[in-house]
Amino acid sequence: MRVIVDSDRCELHGECMVAAPDVFDIGDDDEVVTVLNAEPGEHLRAAVEQAVLMCPLGAIRIEG
Repeated sequence: MRVIVDSDRCELHGECMVAAPDVFDIGDDDEVVTVLNAEPGEHLRAAVEQAVLMCPLGAIRIEG
């Protein structure tokens, strides 16, 4: 699984951090969410899928 964030769509709502804090982060000076682990293990798939669903702008997608 590969996690991709569309930086043009991300508006830092932070819902992804709530769903998958091991995969996403927003620093104080960030303009888009930081993907901490672009290829998380399958044990995090459910959390990442939840992050995709929770993103109000659809800025996150999963490949694989």
